[in-house]
Amino acid sequence: MVDVKFNDAEVEAALSELSARLSDMTPVFEVLGDLLEDSTEKRFDEGVSPEGIPWAPKSQATIDNYIRQGLSVDPRPLHGPNLDTLPLRRSFFHDAGRDQLVIGTNKIQAAVMHFGAAKGAFGTTSRGSPIPWGRIPARPFVGISSSDRAAIVATVEEWLEEAAED
Repeated sequence: MVDVKFNDAEVEAALSELSARLSDMTPVFEVLGDLLEDSTEKRFDEGVSPEGIPWAPKSQATIDNYIRQGLSVDPRPLHGPNLDTLPLRRSFFHDAGRDQLVIGTNKIQAAVMHFGAAKGAFGTTSRGSPIPWGRIPARPFVGISSSDRAAIVATVEEWLEEAAED
C-alpha cells in the first residue's frame, strides 16, 4: 500500500476552519472527493502530472513489442493496446468520512506507474529475466494541482458561507 499525504497550508487552514464549524465533514469531503477524482481522471487522460508536466512517452521498445504481437498501439503513456490495460484508469475512487478523505486506486500497478521502477527492481523471473524487464519512468497522476487547490478552497468557502448562514 502506498500512502501519499498532502501538506498544503492554504487547504489545511480552510478545512480546519470548516471542521471547527461542522461536526461531520462527510458531505464536504464527498464533494471534494468527486472533484479530485474527476481531476485525477482528467490528468490521466491528458498524460500529465498534478503540476501539469507531461508524462514520459512510451519507449520505442514498448511500441515495437506491441507491433510484434500484432496489437494496436495507443501512443499515450499508460494506455495499452486493449481493454485489459484500462482498469487502472477506471479504478480511481474516493472514500469520504467524518474527518478524512481518501483518494486513490487499489490497483497493484498504480505505485509503479506513479513512482516508476528500475529494471529488475522486483527481482527476476524463473528464467532469470528482470522484473520489470526495463526501466519504467515515473508518471505521477495522484496529487493536488493548482486548479484543484483553488477549487478546494472555493468549495470550502462556499460551505463556510452556508454554515455561517445557519
